[in-house]
Amino acid sequence: MKKFKASVTGGAISALLWSGMALAGQETVDSISKLKLNYTVNDNHAAQHGVDCAALGADWASCNKATIKLTNPGEAITSKDWTIWFPSIRMILKTDSDQFKITHIVGDLHKLEPTDKFTGFPTNGTVDIPIVNEYWQIFMSDAIPRWYVTSGEAKPKVIASTDTEDLEQFVTPIGEQWKRTPEDNNILMTARTRFEKNSDVKRLNASALRGQILPTPKAVTVHAQDVDLSKGVKLELASLDKATINAVQARFARLGVKTGAGYPVRSEVKTEAFSGNDAVSGAYTLSIGEQGAVITGYDAAGVFYGLQSIMSLIPAEGDKKIAALDVKDAPRFAYRGMFIDVARNFHTKSAILRAIDQIAALKMNKFHFHLSDDEGWRIEIPGLPELTEVGGKRCHDLTEKSCLLPQLGSGPDANTNGSGWFTRADYIDIVKYAAARHVQVIPEIDMPAHARAAVISMEARYDRLMKEGKEKEANQYRLLDPTDTSNTTGVQYYDRTGYLNPCMGSSRNFVDKVIGEIQSMHKEAGQPLKTWHFGGDEAKNIYLGAGYTDKNNPQEGKGRIDISKQDKPWAKSRICQTMLKEGKVADLEHLPGWFALQVSKIVNAHGIDKMMAWQDGLKGVKDASEFATKRVGVNFWDTLYWGGADSVNDWANKGYEVTVSNPDYLYLDFPQEVDPREPGFYWGTRFSDERKIFAFAPNNMPQNAETSVDRDGNAFTSGSDKNWPGAYGISAQVWSEVVRTDDQLEYRLFPRLFSVAERAWHRAGWELDYKTGREFKGGETHFVDKAALANDWERFANLLGQRELAKINPDIAWRLSVPGARIVSGTLEANIALPGLGIQYSTDGGKTWQRYDDSARPQVSDAVLIRSVSPDGKRFSRVTPVN
Repeated sequence: MKKFKASVTGGAISALLWSGMALAGQETVDSISKLKLNYTVNDNHAAQHGVDCAALGADWASCNKATIKLTNPGEAITSKDWTIWFPSIRMILKTDSDQFKITHIVGDLHKLEPTDKFTGFPTNGTVDIPIVNEYWQIFMSDAIPRWYVTSGEAKPKVIASTDTEDLEQFVTPIGEQWKRTPEDNNILMTARTRFEKNSDVKRLNASALRGQILPTPKAVTVHAQDVDLSKGVKLELASLDKATINAVQARFARLGVKTGAGYPVRSEVKTEAFSGNDAVSGAYTLSIGEQGAVITGYDAAGVFYGLQSIMSLIPAEGDKKIAALDVKDAPRFAYRGMFIDVARNFHTKSAILRAIDQIAALKMNKFHFHLSDDEGWRIEIPGLPELTEVGGKRCHDLTEKSCLLPQLGSGPDANTNGSGWFTRADYIDIVKYAAARHVQVIPEIDMPAHARAAVISMEARYDRLMKEGKEKEANQYRLLDPTDTSNTTGVQYYDRTGYLNPCMGSSRNFVDKVIGEIQSMHKEAGQPLKTWHFGGDEAKNIYLGAGYTDKNNPQEGKGRIDISKQDKPWAKSRICQTMLKEGKVADLEHLPGWFALQVSKIVNAHGIDKMMAWQDGLKGVKDASEFATKRVGVNFWDTLYWGGADSVNDWANKGYEVTVSNPDYLYLDFPQEVDPREPGFYWGTRFSDERKIFAFAPNNMPQNAETSVDRDGNAFTSGSDKNWPGAYGISAQVWSEVVRTDDQLEYRLFPRLFSVAERAWHRAGWELDYKTGREFKGGETHFVDKAALANDWERFANLLGQRELAKINPDIAWRLSVPGARIVSGTLEANIALPGLGIQYSTDGGKTWQRYDDSARPQVSDAVLIRSVSPDGKRFSRVTPVN
């Protein structure tokens, strides 16, 4: 009896002690979460200013200096029992304060802790923590929100000053630090430089835009008379299925045109009416006359696109008169794609549907759906619940048994866009919606690298089933070899858990299971799965890259590290080593390509005709003939100024269907202008706006050297002595590392996708034929008809600004161009990249705004602010000063 009493008393005391510690920890968390945090980039050229970036191990010896400032508005905090967890896409190489230490955890997650020398956060005092980061930080979006604090068992809490998507709330404006290197020759966008850039684009009158269809048809004849749709349209669409008819009717309704009665629109499918290059899916003819319109399609897609052409003509406002005309049209490329990454940060079903609806109106026909990556698994797979229950969530669980660790600003809780997934029903709905709009959904499950969400999820499944005594079942889909102790780091700083093991039969079991389940969803949605995207990119250890050198045998200009401690992926996996010894694979570098071939056998066994991959995933394979599938496609993503205009030929000449996807023109997560406040990654280019993409020549890559510059704003030379069989398609990508919300996604997509659609559908007259051996030198050669390009852009820009942008779904948060302006002799002159968008100005610091009228330029004095306004008057661009 005494023993029992002693046990109870001891337990009660322990509980009280734990309760007291937890309470103290929570008080610490609450106090630190109220600190005002500020992040300041001090010097992006640290190597030129006395910092030995090479000795710190920085890639290409490039590093920057920054300061974390923590200001305490409350009572002094002296506790040392706390940790601040924060995201940083730059590796932190050094902490110049003996009071703090910073440790990299995994991915972009770091932790900041006090040392024994920590003296506290004094009342109303500020503590500076100087740090050195790898590379540079030249856009505000390099800083990521939702830093959070923990203490013991207390509930984690986000530091309130960082809990925002308005980065200016805790990040000091970049200011003079906007150059990547001292030799950076990009032009900073200010009101004046924007004005100069826009100055060659005038507003065209309505007659100049009459009968213009977007994207531009192959041939169109515009007649003098107009057709009035104000009483509606009577659609005869027997050639379309019910779902597509509903989609067409919904779009007419959004444009203010009733369906069911009025102007007759008749359609038919007549394949035999098309020949030569026009005998392709999506081709159509359209005749709009006084008595009605007739659409003849090569197939149902052609009829659908003919209807989109009619709707393209409809004015956004006023009467519903359109020009009578005749069109003969066919798509330039078979693949006209949009890619959205929902793995890094989740994007909702409604946002996906809005985007699909809009690209269909632009005659784009592929939706490449990036459903998995290191940071998240986003699709329910029946029988593998951990994939979404663990891999679809991010939260502060250091064991990662209930969720993945926070990344990319998701914070400690599973209630942000770091978490989320599509149920089976959601995915089926998305595929049905796309199918009704003649958009093919191409799912991507990235492997063998970029697979951490799947790996960690299957480890959680393994642990669960082992505890249940089900060893065989536990091993069925395991993706990690427990013998593999390789020290390897992926491109975004994940360790060996970022790679599924290609040598394990269970990995192939996993692939077969996932393909089968997603194929079943497509079947139920009524759109058979025709293409499987393998991913395949970046299966490497970044520390074995060209920008690092062995500290024992250093090379100038590179980061010095101990190369002997670095392993290639799977180097210490026993099962992979056995395969190498048996000669099944030549070496570790060939493992990703070998695995791609194994996956192609699984894809083919499921009756799927085509497999796709990012080009580097197939670099160890001889050519397309080695794959089991009938067709193999690659997304080409080399930058042109680093030799891409030559290397793209290699892939086409190996028999791959090349979808042009290069980042310097087609990564829409990159900034839209050179301005630190413009968000985006920028490793491939400093900017890509509507004009740059419009001028892109996807089927003559060298030509682009005459119409654009490299990452540092310099001219470059491009050419190739190789044969170019031609591209199969073109695709625009939005990767979501710093695209956290749906609004941010749509800001990246639109209106740049209009330019992508134009180049995907229509070959312009100023685009030159590819010629083997022809070299283009920016600023020196003049093969491209720049005047024709400028005129074509002026037409297109006016179509967007005056007509098309007003017709976008009002729920889409598209980007409004920031105007250009200057003050000459007290008169304000303003312009905009897309003429027709409204411009407003303020002379009282933004308290009141007036509409700018270029025909009556206002007299101003002192400081002026300008912004653009959406056609509905509800949204505005970023405000910029005119000095």
